[in-house]
Amino acid sequence: MGDWFYEYGLFLAEAMTFVVAVAAIALIIVKARNQAGGHRGATLQVRNRHTYMRHHLETLEDAKLSRAQRIRQHKQRRKQSKREQRDRTGDHRKTLWVLDFHGDLKASRIPALTEEISSILLAAKSDDEVMLRLESGGGLVHAYGLASAQLDRLKQAGLKLTVCVDKVAASGGYMMACCADRLIAAPFAVIGSIGVVAQVPNVHRLLKRNDIDVEVLTAGRYKRTLTVLGENTEEGRARFLEDLHETHELFKSWVSEHRPVLDIEQVADGDIWFGRQALKDKLIDEVNTSEAWLQSRGEDVRILEVALKSKRSVMERLGRTASKAVERGVDRAIERVTASRWDHQ
Repeated sequence: MGDWFYEYGLFLAEAMTFVVAVAAIALIIVKARNQAGGHRGATLQVRNRHTYMRHHLETLEDAKLSRAQRIRQHKQRRKQSKREQRDRTGDHRKTLWVLDFHGDLKASRIPALTEEISSILLAAKSDDEVMLRLESGGGLVHAYGLASAQLDRLKQAGLKLTVCVDKVAASGGYMMACCADRLIAAPFAVIGSIGVVAQVPNVHRLLKRNDIDVEVLTAGRYKRTLTVLGENTEEGRARFLEDLHETHELFKSWVSEHRPVLDIEQVADGDIWFGRQALKDKLIDEVNTSEAWLQSRGEDVRILEVALKSKRSVMERLGRTASKAVERGVDRAIERVTASRWDHQ
């Protein structure tokens, strides 16, 4: 019996190794294709929020009815739907276009955001509005600078922009958020971090102890200020810090330009605020959640949620499925470790 368990355990180990290997290959292929192909072949999807939420309401209403009552209710709804379709041409309400941006270190969703904004600018009327649900802890300066510039296109076209932050808009995320005409954040959303940070590892002494020389050759005095492998100099460090300060000043200037009510010197020390605190220092204009704000606008505007979706190949779907499986395994392991802290048995 022991041999059987041993063989079975060996089989499981081999199977897991195979699954992980396939997942790794699939993820590499997905990343390569995404980098090479961008959003070619993607489709623009538009969801009417009123229709979507009405389906939820109908589901809840049906749960309280008998079968005969549901049949009568469905007939009434079909008649009502036909009347609404006939009256739709007379709906003169303005449109609130809703976008989503979940940012990573490189703000890699910029191409999709750019195309979504370009599409809205083609269809929007002068009195329409745009709402962006934004979640980002920041990242590369040039990437988030470009993302912020895309949001500025909406304002330049005369469209009012509202940005809602439910979790975090820090550093580059706040660089985007401050482009809003009205900035809303949830009570405990993380806001701010108006600062610049950089860290460069250096293994020069390790290489030197092992008699390994590294030649760093440049044409131009400041072509390479700090290096990972070579020996860094005080002049290089000073120049690197100077670049950081210049970038910080550009960041502060951008925020001041877009939020003139803000005392930039008071908040541009890299610190963060929660939503309630951020309101006091005028980093935001309102404490609210995106869902509550959208519900409050449902009666006076037509709400259309816009998203550019790419078609996933079989390999991409396999890679995402495997990645989620690994993430779930890690999450369960963390949960068990956390739970063990409270286990007194």
